[in-house]
Amino acid sequence: MPHQPVGATKMSGEMDKPLISHHLMESDSSLAEIPSQAFKVGILGSGDFARSLATRLVGSGFSVVVGSRHPKRAAGLFPSGAQVTFQEEAVSSPDIIFVAVFREHYSSLCGLSDPLAGKILVDVSNPTEQEHFQHRKSNAEYLASLFPTCTVVKAFNVISAWTLQAGPRDGNRQVPICSDQPEAKHTVSELAHAMGFTPVDMGPLASARELEAMPLRLFPSWKVPALLALGLFVCFFLYNFVRDVLQPYVREDKNKFYKLPVSVVNTTLPCVAYVLLSLVYLPGVLAAALQLRRGTKYRRFPDWLDHWLQHRKQIGLLSFFCAALHALYSFCLPLRRSHRYDLVNLAVKQVLANKSHLWIEEEVWRMEIYLSLGVLALGTLSLLAVTSLPSIANSLSWREFSFIQSTLGFVALVLSTGHTLTYGWTRAFEESFYKFYLPPTFTLTLLVPCVVILAKGLFLLPCFSRRLAQIRRGWEREGAFQRVLPADCALTEKTSHV
Repeated sequence: MPHQPVGATKMSGEMDKPLISHHLMESDSSLAEIPSQAFKVGILGSGDFARSLATRLVGSGFSVVVGSRHPKRAAGLFPSGAQVTFQEEAVSSPDIIFVAVFREHYSSLCGLSDPLAGKILVDVSNPTEQEHFQHRKSNAEYLASLFPTCTVVKAFNVISAWTLQAGPRDGNRQVPICSDQPEAKHTVSELAHAMGFTPVDMGPLASARELEAMPLRLFPSWKVPALLALGLFVCFFLYNFVRDVLQPYVREDKNKFYKLPVSVVNTTLPCVAYVLLSLVYLPGVLAAALQLRRGTKYRRFPDWLDHWLQHRKQIGLLSFFCAALHALYSFCLPLRRSHRYDLVNLAVKQVLANKSHLWIEEEVWRMEIYLSLGVLALGTLSLLAVTSLPSIANSLSWREFSFIQSTLGFVALVLSTGHTLTYGWTRAFEESFYKFYLPPTFTLTLLVPCVVILAKGLFLLPCFSRRLAQIRRGWEREGAFQRVLPADCALTEKTSHV
């Protein structure tokens, strides 16, 4: 999780304990005393992040000197390879100094202006959400205004103390870096690379505000897909509640509210999963139709379609999540006490009616096919979800990844459609299943997937598939693309991948 650097204030309780055991630091050869000729790096601050940063720097072969207002108290919290001293002494010799204090403590460093002149200050701080909107200047820009003779670089603010402590293999390797001085950015980039991270140039120091906003965002790429899934769940849940619970209560005076925790939820989850899966492939169909209509691939898609295309991975994973929950809920259905009562009641009715055999061949085959298609659909969705993981996706070629995500994904949609159709069977044509004149839920879920499947089949026809292949290889219909004015060129830089 994003770190929040702390200043050199007094800590109490658990915060007085070092993040890494003192015995572990003494026994780890990588954290042993660094030779004096090693490249020296300074750190201002003695909080959690400063301690983890010192540990990573020492382990990477750097000589570290830590500046603290209370060096004797803070010395035991740092690895033995780091020198802990007063702030004035800590900034005298290093050329690169990490500023690991809060923004409100920056002014307390103004007395170090002379020894800091001409040096590189690496700002690692992060504001709170309130501070981010309160201040017009970023923390890094504010630090640069206090120390005009220094070169300020914004870096390492998206790296947590745990990632520094455990190593970049357990967290994000990317370190966004921004500064107005290319030489300073290059120096800090080399230092980040030596620590095992991947530096990413984010431009001038004005980009620091964007960098400081990154840790404040909670799953930014998941917000719209999550709201979409939640909205679909609420809509289908209410619809199923009206049909399966409210209708028997109003029309037949039967209390079936006990179905809400399990039965209604289990009926809702496959609807959400099925619709979400179809929404993964619907934007690709719309994009293909738009390219055929325009006769070119060099005109950008509308913003809503472009954003939809970019969120397909998240929508697909949420579809798999709902499908997996549906499978778990289905396994739990026979465990309900209400289900046992239903079985007993059915057996009693069978005895009273003197029926010794209730085997219905059609229903048996329907359920067998229904369950088989459901298992195959869930298995294919599992494969799609696994290959979405970066560690797996990076081991696949583009053709392999495209085959799994596109071809097998469409197969999963077809299997899910078969699963839904065998569940509904002939119920869509029976009047008794239209409760409150509302159609069965599965008929609603079939609308979007069937449109996608029919459109995909249509695009497989030679007259459409050949022209679409030509367009995606660069062919343009005459007069299809018009040059834009220079002022609009920035808009054309944004492209979508279909």
